[in-house]
Amino acid sequence: MKTIAILIGALVALTSVSARAQPPAGSRYVAMGSSFAAGPGVTTSADEPATRCARSRDNYAHQLARRHNLNLIDVSCSGATTQHLLGPWNELKPQLDAVDADTRLVTVTIGGNDVRLTAGLGAGACRTAKAERCADIPAPPTEAEWAGLEQRLTRIARAVHNRAPNARLVFVDYTTVLPPEGTCPALSLTADQAESSRAINARVVALTAKVARDTGSDLVAASAITAAHNACAAELWANGYPPAKGAAFHPRLQAHTAIAEALDRLIWR
Repeated sequence: MKTIAILIGALVALTSVSARAQPPAGSRYVAMGSSFAAGPGVTTSADEPATRCARSRDNYAHQLARRHNLNLIDVSCSGATTQHLLGPWNELKPQLDAVDADTRLVTVTIGGNDVRLTAGLGAGACRTAKAERCADIPAPPTEAEWAGLEQRLTRIARAVHNRAPNARLVFVDYTTVLPPEGTCPALSLTADQAESSRAINARVVALTAKVARDTGSDLVAASAITAAHNACAAELWANGYPPAKGAAFHPRLQAHTAIAEALDRLIWR
């Protein structure tokens, strides 16, 4: 009897996983995150009229939703931190409010702004390029800030799983903007500035993977998918400084397309 009970339990678990694996057409899909999810400057605005969140109609969430006819609720917003998923941000509700019991898929790209990743890149490049009105270079993140980021990422994952027990949660980490070592003219960064930002980015990526693993969530490693197409590569999927189009140190359309394809392979194939 004990063996039968174990087998039945395993079958129930497999059925549950299978039920979450492939959201059917028309399913509610909630996309949350920062600008690396929103896609500022990528093709055209998804919001009419355009909002300060700068969501693109061709960010990875919109591309994935079109592929599978999902009911997308894109609440990602440029400049967002984990605090803005958990709580309100001026006129914006907490991004987590979009997740309900009917939600079948959730994607999250968040964390870089908590440790001032893009702010540091932008300030450093601005000063190296000797541009006018540069922001101050932010202080490096403290260990307390890293610990807080991990706690909030964990809270986000647990909140999604509690609010939407039938949803599949996929963390999408940050795309690779910088080369694996050194710098290049397209970045307008010194070698030290690039190395400092590279270390912050690597820790955000590692922390995202840890939280995904610890909370039973999925992960798409956009960092690995885009590594060969950084802002110094021959085939660019990321902007340097100053960008010809879009946002500095952010993924281009090609990166969003590659992420959508990776999500497709993870969930539907």
